[in-house]
Amino acid sequence: MELKIRKNGDIYIIDVNGEMDLYNSYKLKELVMKMLEKNVKFFVINLEQVDYIDSSGIGALIYICSTIKKMNLRLSIANIHGSVKKVIELTKLTGYFPIANSIEDALQMVKE
Repeated sequence: MELKIRKNGDIYIIDVNGEMDLYNSYKLKELVMKMLEKNVKFFVINLEQVDYIDSSGIGALIYICSTIKKMNLRLSIANIHGSVKKVIELTKLTGYFPIANSIEDALQMVKE
């Protein structure tokens, strides 16, 4: 799994590339925690290049989402598709995660 950060104004977009599984999902969690320490307030996690996610990946997303919600900050998860979308639907987390269909929609969600 590869993580890249880019900025759109004061919103940080994290592009995730590869599989989110037991062996690497902690990397995303660590990255977000470091960004929170630096007072980043707006996050978009882009899953466009993620084709596989397991329970550890879902756990990492739940942890990130709940931490950001507790701190009253803003998060949106963009471009969920294929098997990743199926896993999120099966775990009934579509209502829990702030999901956007595109980066543009995610940026709009975070700004509101």
